Amino acid sequence: MTDILITGGEVLTGDGPQTVDVLVRDGKVAEIGTGLGHAGMTILDAAGCWVGPGFVDVHVHFREPGFEHKEDIASGSAVAAAGGFTAVVPMPNTDPAADRPEVVARVTRRGHEVGLVEIAPAGTITMAREGQVLADIEALWDAGVRIYSDDGDTVADSGLLRAAMERIAALGGVVSQHAVDPALSAGGHMHEGTISSRLGIPGIPAAADDVVIARDLTLVRLTGCRYHLQHASTAGAAALIAGAKEEGLPVTLEATPHHLAFDHRDVEDGGTNFKMMPPLRAAGDREALCEAVRDGTVDMIATDHAPHSPDEKAVSFVDAPNGVIGLEWSAAVVNTVVGLDIDRFFARMSSAPAHLAGLHERHGRHIEGGIPANLVVFDPNTETVARTTQSKSANSPYLGKRWRGIVRATVYDGRITHREEGASR
Repeated sequence: MTDILITGGEVLTGDGPQTVDVLVRDGKVAEIGTGLGHAGMTILDAAGCWVGPGFVDVHVHFREPGFEHKEDIASGSAVAAAGGFTAVVPMPNTDPAADRPEVVARVTRRGHEVGLVEIAPAGTITMAREGQVLADIEALWDAGVRIYSDDGDTVADSGLLRAAMERIAALGGVVSQHAVDPALSAGGHMHEGTISSRLGIPGIPAAADDVVIARDLTLVRLTGCRYHLQHASTAGAAALIAGAKEEGLPVTLEATPHHLAFDHRDVEDGGTNFKMMPPLRAAGDREALCEAVRDGTVDMIATDHAPHSPDEKAVSFVDAPNGVIGLEWSAAVVNTVVGLDIDRFFARMSSAPAHLAGLHERHGRHIEGGIPANLVVFDPNTETVARTTQSKSANSPYLGKRWRGIVRATVYDGRITHREEGASR
């Protein structure tokens, strides 16, 4: 394995940001400092860039098994590497669902075979995500699952969710909830408001999210289970989680780049590439979420990368499936619309999600000698227009728009898995 020297960047070390070089050897950070170069090594030029722990995403859909025409683990891993990610948590809404250890093992094994990013699959809370019978929580834990979710469906039965929380809490795992009330959202396709009324599209009120979150927090008080709220879309969600944190409950919150960058007004011109669940909300919700990222109420960014084929999205808004892709542009979008310093940027993109997923021994660590070399070189200043994707799908609201920030290089297990032209020599 060839040594790699990352030179000239602002490096997030344990002692704070420092302009030093990073030497990678045999899959680890061998040393940070100056004068570390030698003949025959690969040089990554990080001048003007931030060098930090590779990004971690706790909410992606790589569609394998069952929907490989949209994405598979190989294409999804390439997209993740291009976005600066070194670890991801695929959601279990596959076919078959990841409700059994053998499905989890299949996804994990395929991730190892591709080798571009660490794959740590989530397991379901209920069998087939039907909300009727609990999955074998303990068997999934033994297969490596640390995050449990029926993502795409809310666990609506409070008694069943309580039972799941009690078992997951005993193991030390996390319930990751898709919090959208099934009854309040039934028949809806976008945010309920002035735009849905003008377009004649049935809406979903913000209360659909908030009532589930309030119910779930009551169960967290009862069980002590670690609780993670997926893809926050409302100001109410941020307020509820902020209150729970003040109370000392074991809760965390993610926000997606699309809920930070867009609101329901974008649906008028953007079409089905702006259809997702929960939907884009009002401008005030978007602004509240951006502030929650800044102040730490939102612990982490997660893309909810959800590929769909062009044919599936080339229909009316009402008929189109929910979901957009975003791994490649996540860092640039957050950098553009939120604006974070280097410490908070890597906390939201790397460290907090790594801890949630139980990956913090290998990912999300400040740069120092001896740690696994899972790193990203991110240029926070250069603007570019998103024009292409490595995904099998192209259902993205980011394409064709200008963003500030470029992933110059990604290093996973000491190997360069992505680099922009001009980043190395």
